[in-house]
Amino acid sequence: MTGQLSQLIARQRGQELLNAADQDRLRHIAKRHKPAALAQRPNTSRGAWRPGRVTSRRAWRLAISVGSSGDEAGEGAFIAWLADLEQDGTMSVADHSPDIDQDHSRPRANLAARAGRWSARHQKIAILGWLGFVVAAFALGNAIRTKNLATDLGVGDSGNAQRILNTSGFERSTNETVLVQSKTLTVHTAAFRSAVEAIVGGVSRVPVVSNIRSPLGRPRQVAKNGRSALVQFEIRGDADKAASEIAPVLAAVRRAQSVNPTFTIEEIGDASVSKAWHASEQNDFQRAELLLVPITLAILLVAFGALVAAGIPLLLGLTAVIAALGLVAIPSCIWPTDGSAQSVILLIGLAVGVDYSLFYLKREREERADGLGPAAALHAAAATSGRSVFICGFGVLIAMAGMFLAGDEIFSSIAAGTILVVAISMIGSLTVLPAVLSKLGDRVEHGRVSLRRVYRRGEGRFWSAIVDRVLRRPAVSATLAAGVLAALTIPAFGIRTVLPGYDSLPKQFPIANTYRSIQQAFPGSSIPAEVVVTAPNVKSPLVRNQIDRLQRLALTSGEAHNPISEQVNTSHTVARISVPIAGTGTNEVSNHAVDILRSRVIPATVGRVAGMHAYVTGQTAESIDVSSSFTSHAPIVLAFVLVLAFVLLLSAFRSLVVAAKAILLNLLSVGAACGLLVLVFQHGIGQQVIGQQETTGIIAWLPLFLFVVLFRNSGLWTTELRQ
Repeated sequence: MTGQLSQLIARQRGQELLNAADQDRLRHIAKRHKPAALAQRPNTSRGAWRPGRVTSRRAWRLAISVGSSGDEAGEGAFIAWLADLEQDGTMSVADHSPDIDQDHSRPRANLAARAGRWSARHQKIAILGWLGFVVAAFALGNAIRTKNLATDLGVGDSGNAQRILNTSGFERSTNETVLVQSKTLTVHTAAFRSAVEAIVGGVSRVPVVSNIRSPLGRPRQVAKNGRSALVQFEIRGDADKAASEIAPVLAAVRRAQSVNPTFTIEEIGDASVSKAWHASEQNDFQRAELLLVPITLAILLVAFGALVAAGIPLLLGLTAVIAALGLVAIPSCIWPTDGSAQSVILLIGLAVGVDYSLFYLKREREERADGLGPAAALHAAAATSGRSVFICGFGVLIAMAGMFLAGDEIFSSIAAGTILVVAISMIGSLTVLPAVLSKLGDRVEHGRVSLRRVYRRGEGRFWSAIVDRVLRRPAVSATLAAGVLAALTIPAFGIRTVLPGYDSLPKQFPIANTYRSIQQAFPGSSIPAEVVVTAPNVKSPLVRNQIDRLQRLALTSGEAHNPISEQVNTSHTVARISVPIAGTGTNEVSNHAVDILRSRVIPATVGRVAGMHAYVTGQTAESIDVSSSFTSHAPIVLAFVLVLAFVLLLSAFRSLVVAAKAILLNLLSVGAACGLLVLVFQHGIGQQVIGQQETTGIIAWLPLFLFVVLFRNSGLWTTELRQ
């Protein structure tokens, strides 16, 4: 036996680490050791055994350390100890150790371990190859040019209406409204009429403005008390294009306000709101970009206590994001990229890049602290945390792929981008990260921060106390935790999803005050419903009569208000009727108004004539249709992700219990998170504490996106804890 073990270790002398087969063999031998025998081993120094009971994991670590250290005295002590165990009948190495010359009987290391070993042995190739890949990916993206997603046409009835408008000769435009309001004067006074004419004259000189409708001579654009009036016009182009060209219009409105200081003159519309949002988002993202890296670095400094160790995960995450932003140009040829996709790539890419490398690096540091040499510690980290990263990475790819089934072009573009960045982060963690750690060795601890010692002592006491109490009563702890999560899930069953409208504008936006003022004077005029009517000739007496009846019936139903406006295309085949509806545009009152238009008003009027068709669009109708689409596609997405994730975890851990537990915990966590969203943002509980204004519902795409993000976290922790 001693000769066999001597041959085993001798074969590895001069190498940096034992190969995976030898590790598995030594681990297998160590597991057969009895506690009584483990308690009586010789006292030696580095790389050998110390008094006291040691677990099989500790025995395996020390065995690797002995084998890789080249310490003949340590080897001798270890071999002698195993020989004593065999002589006492405690174990038989011959029974439990396969013949070292039969390589086919050795178990193979997992893919992550083999990748880590290769990377450690080919440091220059791995590091320079990664840097070259990042540069090439970014350059390729600039050469191909990312194809951006055009204006989303929507789904359902509203989507059909938008497609008809886009193909029927209507000039693409966005509606803008200027409120003219006086506390004392009415529209019939000369001063009021002068203010209106100043606005009309100012905006008419801007080339992108068309179809100006003055309230003078149009009673429907004047409030009942006569002290408020609306100047309506259009900006050529869709909302994004119009937002970049509306600055001269806003300047003209400001000039009219300065000339008429006793009046309130304010503008609102898709283009002006889009411009305000873009300016706010740009400031927010600039602030986030400035704070994201320093905050992440500070957290990693607290976790590792060394500047070099903290910088490695951050650099890996940033390089993965840069590469993904370049390569996303390739899938954009199939799934055009939405503007929000780049922000999601940055956030998700940095998150997974930091997470994966953090677990890897932390495990390597733990192995070093437990006495393993640099190479052995790196290999142990690759075989354990590296495998966690590999399994979790595929789980995240499955979750992200589920977004392709959401039936939404924006989700498809986000899915393509996040799949790229997660795959790149995973590959980087398994290849270049081991090379960097092997290159640096113990220099990874350079730039130490004294704060870590204080933090670690507090952290250890806090989490140890929690874990000790949980493990003392696991059944009680599991029941309480599951009960709390289940209770938080209950409000999620009453979730109401919407698309954000004017009523969700932050209170600090001046344009939000304009919206509220218009809503008080002209309910529903800021976010009207649009009825699109098609017929062979919408100017014919029969069709004309039904359109007039539609407008009258909408007003008498109590769900619509003046001013109702109408446009007809040049071929007289499509009529576009703008109908201000009750409510804020995104609340239940507005939803009911759209339902009345679709289910009662249209069937009783234009729907009765053969050859005529009518569709309802507008922000309220789009919100209803998009929410309905997400609701109908959600079971498909969840089933796809959960079934494939279950199969992945089952194949990885060979345990029905582990796979089922991971799926159940993921569903509970998503349900609890959605329940909290409903309580805070839909029911207003605690909104004042976080400084959030009241909202009418949850953004339609958020629950599905939340499921994907939380699945990433639960998958990572499940695989890491199993390791």
